[in-house]
Amino acid sequence: MSSRSIDHHQTGDEIPLWPLGQAELADWLSGQPPAVANWVAANNFSAAANSHLMLADEQGHAAGVIVGLGDRAGLAGADCWGLAALPGSLPPGRYGLVAESDEKAAEKAAFGWLMGAYRFSRYRADADRPDNPEDSATLVMADSAGAREGRRLAGACGLVRDLVNTPASDMGPGELAAAASELADQHGAECRIVSGASLSRDFPAIEAVGRGSSRPPRLIDLRWGAPGAPAVTLVGKGICFDTGGLDLKPSAGMLLMKKDMGGAAHALGLARAIMEAGLDLRLRVIIPAAENSVAGNAYRPGDVIGSRHGISIEIGNTDAEGRLVLADALSLAAEEKPLLLLDFATLTGAARVALGADLPALFSNDDGLAGDLLAAGGAVSDPLWRLPLWQPYAADLDSKVADINNVSASGFAGAITAALFLQRFVGDDIRWAHMDVFAWNRKDRPGRPTGGDAFGLRAAFSMLKKQFPAG
Repeated sequence: MSSRSIDHHQTGDEIPLWPLGQAELADWLSGQPPAVANWVAANNFSAAANSHLMLADEQGHAAGVIVGLGDRAGLAGADCWGLAALPGSLPPGRYGLVAESDEKAAEKAAFGWLMGAYRFSRYRADADRPDNPEDSATLVMADSAGAREGRRLAGACGLVRDLVNTPASDMGPGELAAAASELADQHGAECRIVSGASLSRDFPAIEAVGRGSSRPPRLIDLRWGAPGAPAVTLVGKGICFDTGGLDLKPSAGMLLMKKDMGGAAHALGLARAIMEAGLDLRLRVIIPAAENSVAGNAYRPGDVIGSRHGISIEIGNTDAEGRLVLADALSLAAEEKPLLLLDFATLTGAARVALGADLPALFSNDDGLAGDLLAAGGAVSDPLWRLPLWQPYAADLDSKVADINNVSASGFAGAITAALFLQRFVGDDIRWAHMDVFAWNRKDRPGRPTGGDAFGLRAAFSMLKKQFPAG
């Protein structure tokens, strides 16, 4: 993701931006010439959220922009999308915030502006991202700690968007592994890719899910950080396309299945932010990458497959494949007994029925960890909602022929039973949180175009930054 729409070289001739809440507008106008107040009234401008009003001088040149923040007061008190509507709606020029001394305001300004400038134009011959910064609206701001944090988080979320938006034809298990390797190279990390006979031997559940595809499955294992630092492991579901397998999805159900590797994208985006920030932790990222396809050698309903953990799994439905590949990945992660284990997955439609597309379901075996994530999400406008690991429902995963079934026989509480399935492969002695995310915006909003997106990433980063600050 390019950050060309932000410039840190201030010349003093930038067009001023005044971010104002509705309650602040009258006070601000009281200090302006009558012509400004008359212009605001004539345009019926009330500083509603995501609104703006251009002001002109006596010669008709741009003299400034009032930016509406709705019921919030100032950028520091607004959510992170306060400036997100501007890059795509302001005329070309260099714009500067009248006040950005507050680091939190600077962070929100940089993040919101860059998210508003995001475009996925890889396949468009008429791509609307300008090559010349002079043809676009540019935000000019000091190169402060807050601005750098905003850029860092925008880059992480932009990486998630780019990976999820890329169609499966160009984002299979191999390409996902290449993206992880490139990220590792950029930050001095190590990246090991397991495939072939080694994968079949050590990760049988991943192999079973991916064997029906002409593009072989892989296990991606990235490591970064000082050996003695606290261990934090991220796991991301990397199903690069999900047909449903032999329990085939209807065509409408496949339209968004390029996003089924959204959990892997979240893990890589969060890893990027952690490494760029230099957090004092020992990072590991594990991604099971596979394509769930239909073929003569595809795994079948009723099959019993093995797992790295040694737990045998009866296949009640081949369209519940994400939890299978995560079972092997979480088992590998748990063997090292990290201090924290976080996983992201586009796992269940049941979570979306319960909470909608914008609110990820959070599950955790540790109340303190869950509380830290919820508090961090609230503070950075990246909310999560905790659902219970309700143990009585674990009986719904019982199997008569194997240790566990991959789906519940009842059909109820699908997000909970999926999380309970994963918990079997984590154990009780590791602090673990699972985030069931949608990874997709269903409709255009300022800074959040229709398409792939990150949910819960900034909450997780904020929590980790507080616990493991950079040295």
